[in-house]
This record gives sequence, structure tokens and C-alpha cells, in this order.
Amino acid sequence: MVPDATNRERGMAARNGSLPPESVIFGTSVAMSLVRQRVEKVAPTNVPVLIEGEGGTGKELIARWVHSHSTRSPGAFVKVNCAAIPGTLLESELFGYEKGAFTGAASSKPGRVEQANLGTLFLDDIADLDLSLQSKLLHFLQDGRFTRIGDNTERNVDVRLICTTRKDLSQEIEAGRFRADLYYRINVVRVRLPRLRERSEDLAVLAEYFRAFYMGQFEKECEPLSSDAVRYLSKLAWPGNVRELANGIARYVLIGPEAMFAPEGMPGERREGLKAAAENGPASLKKRTKESVRQMEKSVILEALNANQWNRKKTAQALKISYRALIYKIRDAELTERPRRVRSTAVTNANPVELRKPTLPGQ
Repeated sequence: MVPDATNRERGMAARNGSLPPESVIFGTSVAMSLVRQRVEKVAPTNVPVLIEGEGGTGKELIARWVHSHSTRSPGAFVKVNCAAIPGTLLESELFGYEKGAFTGAASSKPGRVEQANLGTLFLDDIADLDLSLQSKLLHFLQDGRFTRIGDNTERNVDVRLICTTRKDLSQEIEAGRFRADLYYRINVVRVRLPRLRERSEDLAVLAEYFRAFYMGQFEKECEPLSSDAVRYLSKLAWPGNVRELANGIARYVLIGPEAMFAPEGMPGERREGLKAAAENGPASLKKRTKESVRQMEKSVILEALNANQWNRKKTAQALKISYRALIYKIRDAELTERPRRVRSTAVTNANPVELRKPTLPGQ
């Protein structure tokens, strides 16, 4: 993404799905530096790659980077989401079918493995692949041969395999949910992606990239995040990782700091802290004027309250505002409690007696 590109150019790049710059993908953190070293070595080869990591860490992004830096980059990058397609349909999606193979098969259809010929087949969340399909996938990976559903003709393709998983496949094998022989077939080179909280040094670069990305996509301008906001965000846990950050920046561009990382259900303390941090950049004239007016108004209200012995009804009349408006302004200025007076004492029979002012109506 070119930093000085117009909103229209940014939007076109966003819609075209082009990869971000490598400075954004890998950042400067030690954890991502190790990832980069590994994928740079494996990209030019044809070996299968297994990418591990929590949801939102950028597993598909790394898979696409590997494809784009391989000799197969002119070919297709074909994605199959194993968790999203039911097992009964996934076989036909992977290997295709012939006309009349089942009810509704009005014509023949090639599967994803054929579409990926001379390119890359990307199996996302392979841990969720049905056991029966794991067996068929294993046979396909051994020699690249398969048959469409409803056909006896054996076909042959040449694909490079990249898989991702959010789950620990060794535990899935122990539980009987994943075949050990398939695991050894796909796990030639393993790449583990760090969580966002493990690469907080990259947060500023990622946030700025997403700001430019969404300004282009939404064709809307917004101010950069302040350094205080970035420091605050770098201390958060980020259970949704980079995806959570991207969603927050999208809200920031569309709505503003008050909605940046404050979806419904977020604790109020964190929501207010994020809003304050986001707004704590170089103070604008509007912001400084608003704060000055607020402090001046607070002083005027306090002076009027003292002049009327904190009788709120009389104070409202003196200020020529409604009683309800005065109560709101008192609360907003945090003047809900009357300042304590210095207490006077008189000695009667050697005992100090506190002299209190009688309570007036409306106090």
C-alpha cells in the first residue's frame, strides 16, 4: 500500500486483495523475524507447509506470501475452508463430480484440486477435516491421483499443499480425530505464528496499515493514532490477535475513537481508557477550547453556589437556567458534594460546642 496514494487507489488495492508490504507482514519483532527466515527458505521449494497459530494471527496471509514467492506464483491459489464446508459436501468440493453422480448434479464440475493444478492448494483449518476425507486426501497426496465422484477415470494433478490449523494436531491424533500418517505427510515444514501480544513492537505499523487500508475502502479520512494510543494498545491481551486489531481500526475510521475498540460487552474501564488514549494526541484548538470553557463554567457555578449557600434552587435562578440543567452541570463538573467549612467552637463549661449553620430550605 503506497502511503501517499489517494483514497480511490487505496480502495482499489483493498478490493483487489493485494498483499501488504513485507514491512507490514513481518514487522520488526524477533518472533516474526524467525517466521520470515523460515518461509523465505521454504517458499521456492515444493514441500508441504503446515502453518500453526491462533485465530487471527495471519495464517492465510503467510500462506499467500509463500505462494507468491514460489515458482508456482503464476498458477492459482485455491482455498478450501475445511471447517466451513460440511463433510458430506467437502469431498465433491475437493475432488469434483460427474453429471448424475448424485441428486442435483446436473452437470460435471471440477474440484478444487483440479483448479489448483500447477498452483497451490490451501487447506484452512485442516484439523476439522472429516476422518473419511482424511484417508482420501492422504491417497491423493501420495501420487497426485484422484477420481471425481461418479467417475471411474483416474486423473492426475500437480499441486503444492499448504495447510493451517488452530488446534494442536498431536492432541487431535491422541484423541483419534486426526490420522497420524496424514500429519506426517503435511508436516514437512512447520511454521508457528506468534500471537499479537507476543509481537507488540509491530502494533504501530499494523495499525497504520489498517488505517490507510480502511480509509481507502470506505473513502473516508481520519487522523493517525496518537503515540499514547499505540502505547496503550500494546499493553492489551488481544485474544482476537491481528483480526481484532483490524476490526478496531475499521470502527475507528468509520465512527471515531469512541468506537475504536469498544464493541458491546467490553468492560467500561477498558473502553474509556482506549478512548482517552486515542484522543490524547497533539491537542487541537477545538479540544483546548472545550476544556477551557468547561473549567470556566465550573468556576462560575461554584461561585454561584457559594454565594447562595449551596441552595440549588436559588443558584439556578441566579444563573438563569433550569434546576434540572444546574443539577446536570454540577454532576458533570463533579461538584456533587459541598466543600466542608471550617468549624468554629465556643467554650461552654469547658466543653467545645460545634456551631452549625441552620439548614435552609432547598439545601
